[in-house]
Amino acid sequence: MPQLPSLLGVVAHPDDEALLLGGVLAQHAARGARTAVVTATWAPDTHRAAELAESLRILGAGEPRMLGYADHRIPESAPGWPRLCDAPLDQVVEDVVRHIRAVRPETVVTHDAYGQLTGHPDHRLTHRATLLAVAAAGLEYLYPEAGEPWQPTTVHLATHPHSALADLGPLLTRAAKSVLSVPADTVDLTVDVTPWLGQKWAAITAHRSQVERERPLPGLLSRLPRDARDRILATEYYTRLAFRPTPGKAG
Repeated sequence: MPQLPSLLGVVAHPDDEALLLGGVLAQHAARGARTAVVTATWAPDTHRAAELAESLRILGAGEPRMLGYADHRIPESAPGWPRLCDAPLDQVVEDVVRHIRAVRPETVVTHDAYGQLTGHPDHRLTHRATLLAVAAAGLEYLYPEAGEPWQPTTVHLATHPHSALADLGPLLTRAAKSVLSVPADTVDLTVDVTPWLGQKWAAITAHRSQVERERPLPGLLSRLPRDARDRILATEYYTRLAFRPTPGKAG
């Protein structure tokens, strides 16, 4: 079985790593690939940071890498720090570049341009900052204090095609959430993560504060029959973007 590429997830909130790419993270870890996750919001000394650490342990994705910005609607998520959506974009990009150069992944995974189905502003900003960071990370004169240049070769945008919403779409609509899906021909990679569903669900439920609430997706999923929940979580969808490797660097 071929070696899978090293992978860095860059997501907005604790729990996004489990919901959007938990199966792929577990799959890569099981096959010996290096994995890591950058989380843009919440401070390292909060309860959500502890939940994130447990989720990453379950998925085999190392220790939390938290940028420490505040959640769009929860200023107490990072006392004394700006909301992610209020922070200077150039600073957020540099923060992500620093982690890309430290981890040196072949593949970076982040939110799609909609910011996933619900269009959360933190998801959209994380998408934009990550694409800029991937473009910058291989250029030696950009952010020179953020580490030695490293160019990932691919970016995968976690997304959902229209055809995948039979169970998930009505669930979000009943919770008064947006449903922003994409045409099927924009999806380049469909991954069946059924073998890792147990790990993925355990990682999602590690975010106990979200499971206990009614409107967050972990809480909505926890109230579904298992077969419906498994149908939603068993497949992960991505749009692929390619980048040119840095000359002289291993791919």
